[in-house]
Amino acid sequence: MTANEVSRAIGRWLAVWAVMVALLVLIGGATRLTESGLSITEWQPVSGVIPPLSEASWAAEFAKYQRIPQYQLLNHGMSLAEFKTIFLWEYVHRLWARLLGIALAIPLLWFAFRRRVPDDIWPRLIGLLVLLGLQGALGWWMVKSGLSERTSVSQYRLAAHLITALALYAFTVWTAAELIEPREVRAASADPVLTSGLMTLALLVPVTAASGAFVAGLRAGKIYNTFPFMGAGIVPQEYGQLVPFWHNLFENPAAVQFNHRVIATATFALATWIWYRARHSANSRLVRATRLVAGAALLQVTLGIATLLKGVPVGLGVAHQAGAVLLLTAALLALHANGRA
Repeated sequence: MTANEVSRAIGRWLAVWAVMVALLVLIGGATRLTESGLSITEWQPVSGVIPPLSEASWAAEFAKYQRIPQYQLLNHGMSLAEFKTIFLWEYVHRLWARLLGIALAIPLLWFAFRRRVPDDIWPRLIGLLVLLGLQGALGWWMVKSGLSERTSVSQYRLAAHLITALALYAFTVWTAAELIEPREVRAASADPVLTSGLMTLALLVPVTAASGAFVAGLRAGKIYNTFPFMGAGIVPQEYGQLVPFWHNLFENPAAVQFNHRVIATATFALATWIWYRARHSANSRLVRATRLVAGAALLQVTLGIATLLKGVPVGLGVAHQAGAVLLLTAALLALHANGRA
């Protein structure tokens, strides 16, 4: 195989792996929406691969769950059958994360053993390994926040866990795109304002998702299930009630939901402007990519409003998170299509 063929092979492997990362994000979203994340109270990287196989094992796991505040204050009286449902959500979440590690490590070892990894690609692959390890550590750090005093995980740690997952996904998508089809040099006549807009969008989408993580962590989507008004006006009356003021940005459910609306609206407006600005570009690949950006942004806004109006049902909530992943993908591919300086 030539060097280019090896790079494309690694890129195709990473593209498949990126899909696995995206699925992990969605499974994690479903785990959060079903309130399942605290059902497994221990971190057992090896023995945890095997789920409970006997009634005695199930009873032991249930007894551990019954000792934490979520059961005692929210789910007291839950049956063993109900516990099995939430346990399996978290089990699948952790199992898929383990499979993700295997799907990264084994092909990497194969390419390395055959000396097929170009020197300039090694830093990127090592970066992926580091991000994946950090993601796992943040996941357990997040779960620990809900095992002693709280009935749910910390919204700060939830946001950190999601942002790291999206960073891992974005880095994988970008690396795969670069290896499969390296960026062309941007034409001298290329629009510098459009380039700035594309870079801003690629950063703004994860920021919007992070604000959504605070909404999820505070269950803020369960209040003000109307749009565009929140109560008597656009801005909820509770905004600014906490002191010092910055606490409202992260701990006031009404303020957090309002902030998510504002950031999401700004993201949609920027995505629409990018499509409009690029529609007559001589770069046909960029034109196609920005159409995807606009379509993904419209879909995401529609899903977001529907999720809010329906009171955040699990199916719509997961679809809304999938929309965020799709929009991030579209933004990255558009930025890639725009070329390099």
